[in-house]
Amino acid sequence: MNLKERIIKNILFSCALVTALSVVLITIFIFKEGFPIFFKAGLGEFLFGTKWLPTEGYFGIFPMIVGSVYVTIGALLLGVPVGISCAIFLAKIAKPKMANAIRPAIELLAGIPSVIYGFYGLIVIRPIIAKYFSGNGFSILTASIVLAIMILPTIINISEVSIKAVPIEYERDSLALGASRWQTIKRVILPAARNGIMTSIVLGLGRAIGETMAVMMVAGNRPMMPDSLFNPVRTLTSNIAIDMSYATGDHQSALFSTGVVLFVFIMVLNAIVNFIPRKVGE
Repeated sequence: MNLKERIIKNILFSCALVTALSVVLITIFIFKEGFPIFFKAGLGEFLFGTKWLPTEGYFGIFPMIVGSVYVTIGALLLGVPVGISCAIFLAKIAKPKMANAIRPAIELLAGIPSVIYGFYGLIVIRPIIAKYFSGNGFSILTASIVLAIMILPTIINISEVSIKAVPIEYERDSLALGASRWQTIKRVILPAARNGIMTSIVLGLGRAIGETMAVMMVAGNRPMMPDSLFNPVRTLTSNIAIDMSYATGDHQSALFSTGVVLFVFIMVLNAIVNFIPRKVGE
């Protein structure tokens, strides 16, 4: 190995080391700042308590956990069918000119700042929900619709690549055996591409559960247990963003603990990204 190659190798190694070290330092910092409230308030009370009144010593984040789960599941229920259907259309049905015209729009969708999605949800989607359903429009449903739109590029792009990666021989053999175009897509192509499709769904889930600004603008941000799709809700990320500017002492520690819970969620999702495709492939 000559000098130039060694220099490049050391530079690349240093970049990788800095990245890994940054993750380690952030992890240590979040856990260090968040753990005290676990011992003071109690882990069970913190995770499953339903009162979030930091000034009075109540630090229950269960309503925010439930809110995050509801909003994320709603986004997946709305976004996954649309995203996978769009990926199938682009990969196997649309003519090349039409597909080439649609893809830039999807890429643009991925590049729009989240605050713009939130503003659109606030001005357009929220009044529609308020008009045709109960409440003022700040609700789980509104946040789920906005998040469903936001996760579409992730699901569409990865699913389309996975569908295109299926060998063309599979499709030809299926058609040669008398299967229709839709039967071939449903029973041959989609099962063969399931690893990538599952990965796109899990990555979309991670995108949805980690979103802050757009959800904060349309969800209502009420730290109480919701009992309807049309109730306001506060998510874990919104809870941190709303309170961090003025939080001190135990309140601040509780927000860091909220970050620990989010961090664990993301770690689990990353593990699922690596685990599910292998299990599905088996």
